[in-house]
Amino acid sequence: MDVAGSGSWKEWMEEMEKTLTEADASVEMSQWESHYIYRVPACIKDLNPKAYQPQVVSLGPFHHEDKELRRMEEHKRRALRHRLQRAKKPLQEFVTAVKEVAKQLESAYLDLDDKWRGEEGREKFLQMMILDGCFLLEVMSLVAEQGGSGKKIIEDYAPNDPIFSSHGVLYVLPYIQRDMLMLENQLPLLLLKKLVAVETTNAPIQDFTINRIVLRFLSPMSTPPTDGVGLGLHPLDVYRRSMLSRPSSQAWRSPHSDKPETDIMRSALELYEAGIRFKTSTAGSLHDIRFRHGVLNMPPLSVDDSTECKLLNLMAFERLHVGAGNDVTAYVFFMDSIIDSPKDVALLSSKGIIQNAVGSDKAVAKLFNSISKDVVLESQSALDAVHQQVNAYCRKPWNMWRANLIHTYFRSPWAFLSLTAAVFLLGMTVLQTVYTVLQFYQNSGDSSSAAPAPM
Repeated sequence: MDVAGSGSWKEWMEEMEKTLTEADASVEMSQWESHYIYRVPACIKDLNPKAYQPQVVSLGPFHHEDKELRRMEEHKRRALRHRLQRAKKPLQEFVTAVKEVAKQLESAYLDLDDKWRGEEGREKFLQMMILDGCFLLEVMSLVAEQGGSGKKIIEDYAPNDPIFSSHGVLYVLPYIQRDMLMLENQLPLLLLKKLVAVETTNAPIQDFTINRIVLRFLSPMSTPPTDGVGLGLHPLDVYRRSMLSRPSSQAWRSPHSDKPETDIMRSALELYEAGIRFKTSTAGSLHDIRFRHGVLNMPPLSVDDSTECKLLNLMAFERLHVGAGNDVTAYVFFMDSIIDSPKDVALLSSKGIIQNAVGSDKAVAKLFNSISKDVVLESQSALDAVHQQVNAYCRKPWNMWRANLIHTYFRSPWAFLSLTAAVFLLGMTVLQTVYTVLQFYQNSGDSSSAAPAPM
């Protein structure tokens, strides 16, 4: 039977031969480098589906048709109308500006549905981009005004507005902030830059200005990005950069060995028993984790109801975006290593490293133990050097003896009382022995020094 001559085989071979030119490395590189907004794969999402699902607003195409989020579409159109009135610019200028980068915006989304492609699909795609982008700018403007009140923006709306009012700032904005950090719910910052540029004609918009607007809304207490860092990919990327504001120190890489640490990291309580002290670092960057002279410096982390969601989406971005690094993932894995029980959380909280807004130490321990499930680290992760230094310190004989002593006799009050009683009895026994020996020599001395009896 001539397999190659059959119709299906012939068509398949012709199709594959046409794609041989796409096997070139440069062609494949250009194919993937433009993507930076992804759908979270089922193997990641199934562990905690709600962590990747927006609750109140869809941003971008991936959740645009979600039934639970359709109520916000009317508010988006209302935000666009107010934005146009305040900018005093025709809608056509915004459309023209967005059309200039239509291809770049479309290629930012990996696995974009076919309904957004083609001439008709692209028009709907750009309409959605303009609505979502102006809505996001309007929402961020609520806290971007001087003093953080957003008074000028709020005055443009009715006092009972469900979104753009003091009531909305208090009750709705926290959910929008959370939805802005969903990996599947991202807008390219290139879109926001184009929209802001239409409104501001006096001077060109700098990249760091857009980064700062986004970060001021997502995390007002974070250090604002400086000029020269480049435009962020999307809000999640800007937020991640703020967490890693300091460059990775060379001290993170082990100066002694290129082999990854294979020993298991001990819990915070066990490290404390081995003589290691915990101290809060002055900088808020996750890169500021150092171990020197028996002191482990770590940045403070506020743990609340949104922490799990934020960390999971940051880790998913690092896992899916080639070249992003794995700094957040390494940090989560490190925290999971030193947190085994609520007692570890209590110790870190007492040192100011964990700022527990959840309330339960058990809940915080469960959080870190669960989100690090199926975590994959690079062979030389950022915290390998710290891991090696801590383990080397714990292996020193004195520190091992100290840890065993504390673990055996000071964990339980009864064990401590037993040890105290044993030491007391041992001391009394030694004293009694010394007293007996001294009395014997004293009696012997008295006998030898006595005068001999007369003949």
